[in-house]
This record gives sequence, C-alpha cells and structure tokens, in this order.
Amino acid sequence: MTLNTQEKQKLINTHQNHGTDTGSAEVQVAMLSERISKLSNHLQKNIHDFSSRQGLLKMIGQRKRLLNYLRDKSNKRYTDIITKLKLRG
Repeated sequence: MTLNTQEKQKLINTHQNHGTDTGSAEVQVAMLSERISKLSNHLQKNIHDFSSRQGLLKMIGQRKRLLNYLRDKSNKRYTDIITKLKLRG
C-alpha cells in the first residue's frame, strides 16, 4: 500500500517537469494513482477493512482536487497526465 523508494523514484523520473521536480501536481497525481491502485487490490482481498477504505476515499478526493487544479492551470498538462496514467477512460 505504501510505495518504496525505488517505486517513488521511478514515478518521479517518469512524470517530473524538470530535473529537480519532485512535488509538482503531475508527480503527486502519479504517486496517488499508484497508491490508489495498490489499496484497491488490497480491498478486493480484504472486504471488511473499513479503515483502509476510508483512506482510499481520501486519496481519491485528493487526486481529484489535484486534477481539478491542473485542469484550471493548464489544460495541456491535464490532458497529458490523464493520457499517461490512463485515467478517465
């Protein structure tokens, strides 16, 4: 459910805007998407884990807010991250 250092570094390198970028909206969305994916798999196996379900919903809300921010700030960056992560069909 958490990302180890190698996974984080791989996501940062894939989605960063410049060489020292580690906290842009794109990187944050990519990390949240990976955590959401892992937590969804966990919840499919552990149906009654309500605490994790609540955490999942918070992460989904955070990702949604970041995507809304990105859409308002730059539509091109928004569409790029959506296509890279294969979100929104």
